[in-house]
Amino acid sequence: MALENLQACDTADEQLSGAQGMGSKRGRGKPREGERERRREIQRESEREREREREREREREREREREREREQERGEREREREREREERERERERERERERERERERERERERKKERERERVRERKREEEEEKKKSGNGNLQWRTKERKRERERERERERERERERERERERERESMRRKAWRKREGTSSMRQGIDTWPWDIRST
Repeated sequence: MALENLQACDTADEQLSGAQGMGSKRGRGKPREGERERRREIQRESEREREREREREREREREREREREREQERGEREREREREREERERERERERERERERERERERERERKKERERERVRERKREEEEEKKKSGNGNLQWRTKERKRERERERERERERERERERERERERESMRRKAWRKREGTSSMRQGIDTWPWDIRST
C-alpha cells in the first residue's frame, strides 16, 4: 500500500513537472527521477526495517516460549521433588508405625508371659487349697515333708549311680593293667596254672 502511494505521488510529480517545464529550456526529468529513486530506497529500507522488527518480535516470542517451557520444566521438577519428599515421609511414617506395632506386640508378649506366670501361681494355690480341703493342714505338711524326703532319696540314688560308674571305671582300669602285665611277662605263668598278680597275690 505504501509503495502504491509512493508511485501515485511520483506520477503526480511527473505530470506537474511536465506542465511546468513546457516553456522552460531546462527539463526536470532527471532530478525528479533521482528523487523518486531515493524515495523508493527509503521505502525499501523502511520495509526491511519493519521485517527486521517483525523478526526480532518473533525471536522475542520464541524466547518467551522457551522461558515458559523452562518454567514449566522447573515447576514439574519441583513437583516431582515434592512428591518424592512426601513419599519418603510417608515411608518413614509407615516404618515408625511398623516399629510401634512391633513394640506393642512385644508388650503383649510380655503381658502374656506375666499372665502365664500368674496363672501358674494361681494353679499352685488352687492345688494347695485342694490339698488342704482333701486332707487337712497336717496332711499337707506331711506331704511337703514327704516330697522333701523323696527329693533326698533321688539325690542319694544319683550319688549311688555315680559311685557305680566310678567302680566301673576302676574295673576298666584294672583290666587294662592286667592286659599290660600279660604283654610284658608273657604266658609262662599261665601255662603253669598260676594266676598271681603283683597287686593281687593269690594262687589258683
